[in-house]
Amino acid sequence: MHRILSTQLSHQVGESVRIAGWVHRRRLLKSVAFLIVRDAAGLAQVVVTDPEVRAAVEALPEETVVEVVGTVVANPTVPAGVEVVEPTVRPLGPPAVPPPFDLYRPVLTATLPTQLDHAPTALRHPTRSAALRISAAAVAGFRATLDARDFVEIHTPKVVASSTESGANVFALDWFGRPAYLAQSPQFYKQLMVGVFERVYEVGPVFRAEPHDTVRHLAQYTSLDVELGFVADHRDVMLVLRDTLAGMLEAVRERAGAALAKLGVAPPEVPAEIPAVHFTEALKIAGAPADEPDLAPAHERALGEWARREHGSDFLFVTGYPMAKRPFYTHPDPARPAHSNGFDLLFRGMELVTGGQRLHRYEDYLAALAARGEPIEPYAGYVDAFRHGMPPHGGFAIGLERFVARLTGVANVREVTAFPRDLHRLTP
Repeated sequence: MHRILSTQLSHQVGESVRIAGWVHRRRLLKSVAFLIVRDAAGLAQVVVTDPEVRAAVEALPEETVVEVVGTVVANPTVPAGVEVVEPTVRPLGPPAVPPPFDLYRPVLTATLPTQLDHAPTALRHPTRSAALRISAAAVAGFRATLDARDFVEIHTPKVVASSTESGANVFALDWFGRPAYLAQSPQFYKQLMVGVFERVYEVGPVFRAEPHDTVRHLAQYTSLDVELGFVADHRDVMLVLRDTLAGMLEAVRERAGAALAKLGVAPPEVPAEIPAVHFTEALKIAGAPADEPDLAPAHERALGEWARREHGSDFLFVTGYPMAKRPFYTHPDPARPAHSNGFDLLFRGMELVTGGQRLHRYEDYLAALAARGEPIEPYAGYVDAFRHGMPPHGGFAIGLERFVARLTGVANVREVTAFPRDLHRLTP
């Protein structure tokens, strides 16, 4: 007799089964006790009438790990339609110390800081674990969509010799007596790997030492990176991004339906053609000054409302960002050199994706670094590869935690992050 999960009980009516999990809740009535066991799949109700078994259940606090052997019977009045009767209950460890919040309640009422302080236990709550299941399904969809389009998954270093984005917001560390940094992105490496496979992607952590203490920023997050060669310009990249997002959301529907239902979430449809506006037009729509160099969160929200109102879309491309606000490797718009062949994708009024066409000529890299007063030496290993022939290429990066936060509608990205790292938090 093998252990089965709670969701399999309906197929075992009349049979003796073994289930195991955590004591989710005990309801101790006068003539009967109900033991609710939680496992990876859900909840199972166990009916206890034997006095000795009842006494054992009374001694098992919530979150104690137990094994239950009993008979499955149909009961249409309980949520699962079945329950386990005539059980034996055996603890698989010592009685648990109850956590500082009730995991059996429908909503986890503890404050977010308390939840994060006790993350290993708080994540057991069905609403918190549901968000992580959605995250896992989204990554599976990301991989499957790109695999089907002949992309190759790569794995790049997370310790680098120079900052990726040519900025100051990097975590410095000592590498055997030499200065090194945690990678801000796999940007350099994924571009170089276009010279090997033409189409590549990576799922991995990135690190940003940005002193932001907001509901949308983390110091470490998971980046879904894509780079592809032989593009005409950034619009080819935008088409791949559109299909990738559609694949991610389809995988979420297929793989995480129960998690979506638990959170009351209905994933949006990705339009066949996501609406796009140039940066200069976006400023007008958002009511921002014409000389504004970037979009503030308030501008993004206004654009999101406009996209929903005018196009019925939760997604909006903003193209042609000023070159001054883009990294040095960004390809300028040949028709408007002050603007870039770069874009952001807004999801429900928040920046979710940054991408665009990259420079691919060695001489252009030398000129771009010189124009910004950057020395060539820190980037020599990266830039030198472009001397040996690189195709026109481009790519994008999706912030996974921000994607799940916008999809589920939570107020803070930390609510969908297992163990967030930010300005103040380095544990647990």
